[in-house]
Amino acid sequence: MGQPVRNYLLTLCITAVVTYLLTGPVRKFAIASGAMPEIRARDVHQEPTPRLGGIAMFGGLCAGLLVADHLDRLNSVFALSNEPRALLSGAALIWLIGVLDDKFELDALIKLGAQMIAAGVMVVQGLTILWLPIPGVGTVGITQWQGTLLTVALVVLTINAVNFVDGLDGLAAGMVCIASAAFFLYAYRLWFGYGIEAAAPATLFAAVLIGMCLGFLPHNMHPARIFMGDSGSMLIGLVLAASAISITGQVDPDTLKLFEGGSTRQATHAALPVFIPLLLPLTIIAIPMADLVLAIVRRTWKGKSPFAADRGHLHHRLLEIGHSHSRAVFIMYFWSALIAFGTLMYSVHSASMWIMLPIVALSALGLVLLLLPRFKPRAPLWAQSFVPPRYRRRKVAPFLTAGLEHGDEDAEEPEPVPAGVNGATAIGARSRLPERRKAGTPS
Repeated sequence: MGQPVRNYLLTLCITAVVTYLLTGPVRKFAIASGAMPEIRARDVHQEPTPRLGGIAMFGGLCAGLLVADHLDRLNSVFALSNEPRALLSGAALIWLIGVLDDKFELDALIKLGAQMIAAGVMVVQGLTILWLPIPGVGTVGITQWQGTLLTVALVVLTINAVNFVDGLDGLAAGMVCIASAAFFLYAYRLWFGYGIEAAAPATLFAAVLIGMCLGFLPHNMHPARIFMGDSGSMLIGLVLAASAISITGQVDPDTLKLFEGGSTRQATHAALPVFIPLLLPLTIIAIPMADLVLAIVRRTWKGKSPFAADRGHLHHRLLEIGHSHSRAVFIMYFWSALIAFGTLMYSVHSASMWIMLPIVALSALGLVLLLLPRFKPRAPLWAQSFVPPRYRRRKVAPFLTAGLEHGDEDAEEPEPVPAGVNGATAIGARSRLPERRKAGTPS
């Protein structure tokens, strides 16, 4: 069992390294090609920032799948299943549409149609839902048309949920990375814990997706130097949906032998921890999905198109109530991890009440974080060199203390105004200080 773990870690690391190394050249290409749209009313950043980060992420995806095809115990996924090829075909199509949208701003209906076509391409090649597990009933077979409709609906919903949450630096990549980590642990447990070979493609997809997000995050954390754009958000949304479809609709719960012996009620209770994580992809995008539903209701209630952009998303609300950019992102991370890993823990030890106590405690902690938007912790003096600069205690320069009461030099210096919200951008640093007047010119 150790060798498959090492192979997965190698695949993950190769994907992350390739994505990380490609992002720098892709940023220069985005600047040269003019993929830097003007600031929109709903945008949080204040300076034009290049997009097309999805190009680097797609390169990482291809590298990860190529490496996995040459590793022991992982190359069997390509030999026994057509799902990796189906994923790559759908990903290439949705990535191409995303690149065009990042450059030319395509219409929303065109992107929706492309999402449905990409899902259809995967269905044609075998990546589709074949049956549905229902507690108390067992496995319910569905027709080909029903499976196609369910697959397309899940792909479109997941892509748009991830796209909707991509509004702050590092938010979408971080949330998808957290979701993928929880999903990887569950899929790996099904594959090697229960010996279900049908869970192997989903395990591989999750590992590659983690690498894509980890490799891009250093460039995308606040202040972001490049955005993933629709070419990245739609791509990682499709990969996440492909993982969900692969394990939800193709892993037969009957192979787990949960219905052998005992009453129907006992069998249902025994199968509950397994059935719940089969819907894990829906729980890990619970926050983006809730944001998507609220946005549609909000816009239609105001008489607008459901595709009309606004500043009413959850991350925008966190900023409005006083949270900083970084804190709003980490709060969204916290809730995503709580939902995803809480569901994963329940699937392992559902009979233990000790699982619910930490979840309730962490939920209370999350509510406290929401109620303290302006609280800014400061590290003690002995830890100053180990924490980020924003948490250090700074002293005001002597020439600035004249205007302070009592001349207190231990007072904290106000936060410096950066060259731009997005730091070093393609158009260079902009000075916030007024230009000096030449001698002899009137004031």
